[in-house]
Amino acid sequence: MITTRPQPGEYVDYQLNYIKQVGDAPVQQVLLELIYKGYSFYTSIPEEKGDYAYAPGKWTVREVLGHIIDTERIFAYRLLAFIRGEQQGLPGFNQDDYVKQSDATARSIQDLAEELKAVRTANYYLVRNLTEEQGAIKGTSSGNPIAVRTILYIMAGHELHHMQILKERYL
Repeated sequence: MITTRPQPGEYVDYQLNYIKQVGDAPVQQVLLELIYKGYSFYTSIPEEKGDYAYAPGKWTVREVLGHIIDTERIFAYRLLAFIRGEQQGLPGFNQDDYVKQSDATARSIQDLAEELKAVRTANYYLVRNLTEEQGAIKGTSSGNPIAVRTILYIMAGHELHHMQILKERYL
């Protein structure tokens, strides 16, 4: 179980917002709870809200869900690569380009919620038994150093961040 929070030098400044979202609970526990809390929350959103965006140029509810899914997969790949000893730096990604190509707007909220639940469940099996030593492993992503424990915190915090935005600005 990883109980050490990300340390300076293991993340870049903008990632601190996601890290702070997790609070004091063990991060693997937060990820487990989000499987069910996230699914329950997303499936409570009425389908007719799926195409809603709170301002011009902002993503729709469906696009937000597609973004969370894509980002979760990217975080999981980065984490896997680093715990398996990858020495090469991993590339970043342009989230807006990914959203445009996702075709999330053609899917139901229910379908997106089910996919997110499946992706998070699979990722939980990947991370549930990580040790403190594995959490301290560092790699390079988007040209910046990052620790495995940081990826876990960002994985959870990213979803919590978007859940909060959905609650405040979309619903």
